[in-house]
Amino acid sequence: MGVSNKNAQDNIQPKGNKKPIQVLHISKKDTQKKSQNLDNEQTNSLEDIKKENIAIKPQIIKDDSAKEIEDSNVNTNDFDIPQQELNRPINLPEQNTDFQFERTVDEFDFDESAFLEALNANEPIGATGETISGKVIAIESDGLYVDIGGKAPGYMPKKECGLGVITNFKEKFSIGLEMEVLVIKEQNADGMVTVSARALILRQSWEKVSSSAKNGELINVLINGFNRGGLTCDVDGLRGFIPRSQLEDGQDYQSFVGKTLKVAFLEVNPESRKLVLSEKKASLVSKLTSLELGQLIEGEVLAVKPYGFFIDLGGASGLLHQSSLTNGSIRSLREVFREGEIIKALISEIDLEKGRIGLNTALLENSAGELIIDKQKVMQEAKERALKTKALFDKKEQDK
Repeated sequence: MGVSNKNAQDNIQPKGNKKPIQVLHISKKDTQKKSQNLDNEQTNSLEDIKKENIAIKPQIIKDDSAKEIEDSNVNTNDFDIPQQELNRPINLPEQNTDFQFERTVDEFDFDESAFLEALNANEPIGATGETISGKVIAIESDGLYVDIGGKAPGYMPKKECGLGVITNFKEKFSIGLEMEVLVIKEQNADGMVTVSARALILRQSWEKVSSSAKNGELINVLINGFNRGGLTCDVDGLRGFIPRSQLEDGQDYQSFVGKTLKVAFLEVNPESRKLVLSEKKASLVSKLTSLELGQLIEGEVLAVKPYGFFIDLGGASGLLHQSSLTNGSIRSLREVFREGEIIKALISEIDLEKGRIGLNTALLENSAGELIIDKQKVMQEAKERALKTKALFDKKEQDK
């Protein structure tokens, strides 16, 4: 197609008797109207597609005939179209609006149950500090592998297989041996965790001695060493220490190595791994276990403090606090008792863990302040008055 010439009609020369071809110029307004009708038909087709809930909008495909019509809108004065061509109806091919689109769950839908199942399948087993039951599945020279139910077995180094040095390693552990282990390191990139039987034993030992200390229990320990400060011993795999000041006789303390001593717990601290024992406290606790609440005791006033009196009970000392002294008002504690004086009092508290005894004289009074007014009478009738208070202590013991 050549370059159009606007004066082409003026330059046409008739040949012979033939008349020049009649040319009808297409009106731009009519052409735009047809193009608009075509767009409306295409829009209606798209609306039908949307009603079918198709997720992708199909591109509008234009055939050659429609393209030629649009091209004619650009410059209609450049072309001469015969009359018979204008009268011929334009038959546009039917556009295929049936789209077949395959949907998959992974691309469009969210399956919650499948998602949770996938999370559970990949959930790591064995957080640090967790106790897990497992089974030995492989033994190596430097450790062993334990099936703990995860995607990878747990690894236990040789030094974590027990307390002390294990000489017969492969004889002590066998394939299929069931055991409880403690996770000491969470899983690595391969999903493997580090476990320990030794750490679990030590944790259980700390729990045991903490309970024993709380209950004021006494234990027998074998002395296995000494240093400048005292003696060392083993308590359920834990290293215990007995200061020289807590021995009944600390002069020749090195001679206790290899011997057994009865001791009480003085300090138990799993976090700092501090376990301090006392032979003297064991003697005190032995005396405390022979005492009971509401019991009337007799002792000597050892010291007068701003908060009360310390009373010697024959190897043990009790505290008579000012709040338990009398029901009356006093200006000074020395108005009631003095150092070296022998008094009688009721046992109102026994703390085996701290090795402490609480005393009370206010319960011996028949009236408020009687101990200040007539102390001698109260002390003389203390035994009979103590019988009246026994029911109070029996009820206190039952409420524990």
